[in-house]
Amino acid sequence: MDERKSITKPDDGVEPDTKIVETKEKIQQEKSQDATYSAFSKQQKVAIVCLISLAGFFSPFTAFVYFPALRSISSDLNVSLELINITVTVYLIVQAIVPSVLGDLAKYLGRRPVYLLAFAIYTVASIGLALQRSYAALLILRMLQSAGSSATIALAYAVISDIARPHEKGIYVGVSHIGFNTAPALGPIIGGLLADKVGWPWIFVFLAAFGGFVLLLLFVFLYETARNVVGDGSIPATGLNRSLYQTLRYGRKTSHENRARFVIPSIISCLKLIFHKNVFPVLLSNAIFYMMFAVVQATLAPLVQQHYDLSSFQAGLCYLGYGVAGAIASVTVGKITDHDYKAVARNHNFQIDKKKGDDLLKFPLEKARLRSIWFYIVFSSTALLGYGWVIHKDVHLAAAIVLQFIVGFAVTGIFNVCNTYIVDVFPEDSASASASVSITRCLLAAGGVSIVEPLMSAIGAGWTFTLIAVLCYTTIPILFYVRQKGWTWRVQRHERKSSNTAMS
Repeated sequence: MDERKSITKPDDGVEPDTKIVETKEKIQQEKSQDATYSAFSKQQKVAIVCLISLAGFFSPFTAFVYFPALRSISSDLNVSLELINITVTVYLIVQAIVPSVLGDLAKYLGRRPVYLLAFAIYTVASIGLALQRSYAALLILRMLQSAGSSATIALAYAVISDIARPHEKGIYVGVSHIGFNTAPALGPIIGGLLADKVGWPWIFVFLAAFGGFVLLLLFVFLYETARNVVGDGSIPATGLNRSLYQTLRYGRKTSHENRARFVIPSIISCLKLIFHKNVFPVLLSNAIFYMMFAVVQATLAPLVQQHYDLSSFQAGLCYLGYGVAGAIASVTVGKITDHDYKAVARNHNFQIDKKKGDDLLKFPLEKARLRSIWFYIVFSSTALLGYGWVIHKDVHLAAAIVLQFIVGFAVTGIFNVCNTYIVDVFPEDSASASASVSITRCLLAAGGVSIVEPLMSAIGAGWTFTLIAVLCYTTIPILFYVRQKGWTWRVQRHERKSSNTAMS
């Protein structure tokens, strides 16, 4: 009885319920202090990023593997080369639109189900392309194939935002881009070889088999990372969000906590992000360089065949310079990006939180992310200028390949910096932020690819690439303005958002 009295009538005069609440609050505070940004181990993060890098390989690879077969497909289907080129333009347009839809879906369903859906669509479309023999079927199925592959890059940035803290994002983005940057080199080689030896339908047989294999890998091994579904990774995933490997090792989970919910996907949130003043100048700059990249890659084979009298397979080998540069830059530039972040943090006496992640409203993110981009812009634009005139004047092919290498390395740095910054600005909506990159860059690339041939016919390769290089140089003042004003804009946006939330 005395013990019960001592519990119900504590000496300090505080009521028991009050003491229980205070104890719970203290425990929650201790948990908050011990919280980490991600519960995934380093090995799990590496495995996840390697899988999404492999998935990201398909978007550019599927585009570039097609180029060497254009004339063969035109002949076999008895349609003009201009009509076949429309399938290239449409492919890019679909790449621009679909990531925003699937990115919005990934916010609610999670990343893993959308990856599986995308690769299921891709594999079915590839099988259809291998079997079809009409232009209408080719056009429709290429659109469907593009829809399946196009979201992989946008989803990759969302996954990295889920698992990586700001100071380490650069290297993860770099690794995830290895597949994206090597694909343009390997695609034309494999496509040209298959088209020459066994016929163009076998390109799509190869893509169907490869796509099905990656779909199986994702189904078995890919972890769910969406924070609304699994939190920091410590909440067990259920249903389709749970990998087969997890189910076999740990058994099924029946918890409904943070269960994903289906919504009708929309591109509205993505379009709103595009026109935010923090993001639009960076998206525009990134899109200009992606247009440059697409134009250079789309015209390389025809140009070297015309100026250096190469076969289709030899022309395909010329893409290796860019591919090797992209692979090297993917890792190197990622380390530079993370180094820039840490250097700016030291200069501003900002303590990096390696456990929970940084509050970027208190950090000059623009100075960190854009610290080295000026070198990439100058090197890529100047190398592009030289590349155009080397081709135009029929200088030795080795010079063109070396300049392609420089362009490839530098433009990879631009993509890494711009895309990482855009996701950092909207960490709460990383899927839509990364999808906004696809919309802007693919639409601009589609426009560039559609006019480059008539432009080169009118003024030649030298002046065509000079105009593009000048356009690339104009991104310097645009990004410099973002560097100076971006931090202020982010803080103002946060204050407006907080004010609107308080009023509602």
